[in-house]
Amino acid sequence: MRTGSEPVTARSALRVRFWLSVWGLVWAVFGTAAFALAGRPGWAAACGVLWLVVTVDMVMILRHMRQGPHYQPGHDVPPYQPLDDESPPYPPPEDGPPLPGPPRHRHP
Repeated sequence: MRTGSEPVTARSALRVRFWLSVWGLVWAVFGTAAFALAGRPGWAAACGVLWLVVTVDMVMILRHMRQGPHYQPGHDVPPYQPLDDESPPYPPPEDGPPLPGPPRHRHP
């Protein structure tokens, strides 16, 4: 069921993205070296640019992994029902522990 909140509740598989970046980094380094040794400076430059892009992406992925999990509803939390004119703006509270608040910044 789609609720319209998918962009807000979307999750990213950071470990998968990290290992795909490692794979791309290995091939970009290999391609840069191979094309440079083969005397193909254009292809070596293209692989060098790809190497730079993959490295920046990997830095961003590692940064997001170090930030830790931000508050997002878990897999056990059902999606909210779409709002209509007669429903309350939030789902009614259920018995159990309260949901955690927004994430706290970890600045030193």
